[in-house]
Amino acid sequence: MSHANTSYVCLPCRASYKQPYEGGWDDRVCPRCAGTLIHAGSAFAAPRRRDASAWRVLSLLLNAGVRFHKSCCGGPGYRPRTLREAKERMVYAERTGEPLARALVRPELPQ
Repeated sequence: MSHANTSYVCLPCRASYKQPYEGGWDDRVCPRCAGTLIHAGSAFAAPRRRDASAWRVLSLLLNAGVRFHKSCCGGPGYRPRTLREAKERMVYAERTGEPLARALVRPELPQ
């Protein structure tokens, strides 16, 4: 039985590749730079390669452990799109002690 495709990302190349997901932990290699690909999830949509700000936010999300998997109700949920949104959530996480990955996916921050 064939598995669904999912996205893998190379941050240095700013490239995304759809590949079959075989489950478990597997090391995928970027075809451009031979670096390690990061499993981003099946609901991932890559920003344009020239959009440096969006790739910076994406790098922050992926390095914090946030992925883009489909949920039972549709997409992956809220993810910050701008550096300003990401920085607000980083400050909130530092101030409250909440884990960064959880703070980054909060749609709204408490006042």
